[in-house]
Amino acid sequence: MQVPVNNFKKALSSGDSQLGIWASFADPYATEAIATVGADWLLIDGEHGPNDVRSILAQLQAVAPYASHPVVRVVDANPAVIKQVLDIGAQTLMVPMIDTAEQARAVVAATRYPPNGIRGVGAALGRASRWTSIPDYADSGVKEICVIVQVESVKGISNIEEIVSVDGVDGVFFGPVDLSASMDLMDQPTHPDVVKAIEHGTSIARAAGKAAGVLATDVERAKGYLAAGVQFAAVGIDILMLINSGRALLRELRGDADEKRTSYG
Repeated sequence: MQVPVNNFKKALSSGDSQLGIWASFADPYATEAIATVGADWLLIDGEHGPNDVRSILAQLQAVAPYASHPVVRVVDANPAVIKQVLDIGAQTLMVPMIDTAEQARAVVAATRYPPNGIRGVGAALGRASRWTSIPDYADSGVKEICVIVQVESVKGISNIEEIVSVDGVDGVFFGPVDLSASMDLMDQPTHPDVVKAIEHGTSIARAAGKAAGVLATDVERAKGYLAAGVQFAAVGIDILMLINSGRALLRELRGDADEKRTSYG
């Protein structure tokens, strides 16, 4: 048995654009339904979604037969959490609130076995190695791990050159909502200054040979970011897609005045 190929990482390395959907319900049934939509990737949210290791595992198992690659966002950069999520079979991690190169290096170390990192070895108990059915997992498994760090603050943007220079960081994902708050522009993720900062960070990441990603649920804004060099974009959030479509249906049937669509970036 061999380690599954990480097609998301492969696509980023090839320069291919990847469109994704946020999976926030923390439910394998809902996440499997999202996997049928046809997005290149989906995000299992362990930071703001009500997930734990067991619910993340259930979702990884649910989407395994589908082409949409599961990216797992962990709650923070805790090495113990990263270890657990890798052991249950996640291949692509997104780690929030990374402000410095030192923090980025610590994240990479948490995904590597000694002597290259600090990840604990527990292959016999791990789905990632298919319970030792993949005998060379310690080597081949690491090659398929994709590390995405989230930059979502003024400090992170100011340190972007150092962050993307860290060996083992495959990409950087810009969070426009938290970034807008950090810039004293709360709830203004599409403010021109926020967009400018993200496009600046994108250009630096791409110049360093790293992929750049962003959350942009407004179609025109997503197109703008993709044109600016963003390679992987989350263009929909399941909860907002449900809410917005439900509200639109009721407005149409009731004849209500049109209301602003809820969006993130």
